[in-house]
Amino acid sequence: MPTEAQPATPLREFTQRLSSTPRGARLARRLTRYHLDGWGIPYDSELSDSVEAIVAELAANAVTHGRVPGRDFELRLTCHAHTLRVEVSDTLAERRPPQEPERPAPEGESGRGLVIVAALAKEWGVVGREVGKTVWAEVTAPGR
Repeated sequence: MPTEAQPATPLREFTQRLSSTPRGARLARRLTRYHLDGWGIPYDSELSDSVEAIVAELAANAVTHGRVPGRDFELRLTCHAHTLRVEVSDTLAERRPPQEPERPAPEGESGRGLVIVAALAKEWGVVGREVGKTVWAEVTAPGR
């Protein structure tokens, strides 16, 4: 009897809807660290720190720039082979981030989120969805 081929590295996935509030953004960061640790990426490792920073920036953008009252945002983490992917989806399609983040003025108090994401991720982008948009970022997960 033939058997189906199994992927070399199992896909790990976590998805959670969170309130579009600062509290929801904080919870997204904490859940990210918790699940990465469960996947063998320990707290305070360089990879965990980088992914947490990406989630922090994307979640903050979702609750600040993509918030629709009464609608949640969604966090999705996947890990397959050597790639860890972060997706943050909100319900406001009209406000899409620029494809190339602009460097803010040194004295500016905001505008650094996507610059941080671009620096930490090997790739990032934005895709539309039926309601809203998803901002995603991928990082290399060495030894995964």
